[in-house]
Amino acid sequence: MDVILIPLFNIISMVVRMYVWIIIIGALLTWLVNFNVVNTSNQLVYMVGNFCFRLTEPALRPIRNFLPNLGGIDLSPVVLILGLYFVQGVLARLVASGI
Repeated sequence: MDVILIPLFNIISMVVRMYVWIIIIGALLTWLVNFNVVNTSNQLVYMVGNFCFRLTEPALRPIRNFLPNLGGIDLSPVVLILGLYFVQGVLARLVASGI
């Protein structure tokens, strides 16, 4: 069972790490657009922003609906990243225990 379980956990862990980076890039790009550092009329900026939005919004929207309104502060990316790290830790413990 370890022959399948350990590589599967490694792939899941890698996907979680990549998704966390996509969340961070999306949040930073949103800040840069809102503070007029970069402009979405640039095709590359628009494509990266749209890619990050389409990948992260289905996971962030339910968290935003659950969290209270804090004005202009959006804590949903932080909550999602912490949740992903929690799930990754639980899976690591399950793999380490041999289940």
